Amino acid sequence: MNTRSRNIISTIFSILLAAGFLYLAFRGKDVGQLWHSLIDVHWGWFVLLFIGSAASHLIRAWRWKYLLYPIKPDISLRNTFSVTMIGYLINNVVPRLGEFVRPYAMKKLEGVSKSATMGTIVLERILDLVTFALVTLIVLAVYAEPFALWFPAMADVEWIFFVAAGVMTVVFVLIFLKAEMLFRFLRKFLILFPESIRAKAETIFESFLTGFQAAKHPGNFLMIALTSLLIWLSYIVLLYLPFFIYDYPALYGLDLGSAAVVQVASGIAFALPTPSGIGSYHAFTSFTLTELFRVDAATALSFAVYTHAVGFLTTTVLGLYYFFADNIHIADAISRSDADDRPSA
Repeated sequence: MNTRSRNIISTIFSILLAAGFLYLAFRGKDVGQLWHSLIDVHWGWFVLLFIGSAASHLIRAWRWKYLLYPIKPDISLRNTFSVTMIGYLINNVVPRLGEFVRPYAMKKLEGVSKSATMGTIVLERILDLVTFALVTLIVLAVYAEPFALWFPAMADVEWIFFVAAGVMTVVFVLIFLKAEMLFRFLRKFLILFPESIRAKAETIFESFLTGFQAAKHPGNFLMIALTSLLIWLSYIVLLYLPFFIYDYPALYGLDLGSAAVVQVASGIAFALPTPSGIGSYHAFTSFTLTELFRVDAATALSFAVYTHAVGFLTTTVLGLYYFFADNIHIADAISRSDADDRPSA
């Protein structure tokens, strides 16, 4: 099966999965009531959340500068932000495809090798996974009460999650700082694979190690850790602010900790292969609000639809702007050409 066929099958599967989650989220809901609750929201909230959403992506682009530092120290924040938004734009249509467009766009704007850029993108995903796991463990440790509705024993074992978070942090720091040792060990197993696979794996390892070299520069490691935490904190704040649109703090006592719980659920939703979290985000977010916090089902779904729409429009509008401003071509981006290190036009 060729790449094009796999992409078509993957896209169809993503659409079907999104449709299934949308059905679960909207089943039995009054669409008319939902529509009215959405159009009654003051436009000022959209502006505030649009700016906040853009700022969260700017923090992500800021972190990427540090990951790219060993490859090219003087990459502009404007270009890392542009490429980040273009990647999100493509992911809005075809999940994960944006990650393959970003190296092409970065090479076009900054002349950086696509394989080296891909190494930093893989590292970026590992950072996201580890940070999300840490946030989840901390939320489970300090905000176990809502989950105790399903798992009563959790109220007595918060310390386990604190310990797990601490252990994970130490292990990751050691792996991050001693990446060369880890990859030397992993390379020993390449002999078990055919020559063609070994050659590709060596290229991936070299690119990946380039990303890890960011930790070798003074101050980079701390800034990467700080920006990683700021990214997730900004996501939590962006879920907390809309609570006031629906008066959740007064009606249900929801606070910043509640938003952190919702963020954990939405983070899982976005990890699923649906286009930009469509369907999965609506189902997971509304379910968390209704089942853990006893929020009215109609307003919970309205909250999910509104917050997702703001995020989707932010990435779409900004992504389209930079896509055309920087003259990006999808056909070139997904080409299998190996002319990776030729000077860009």
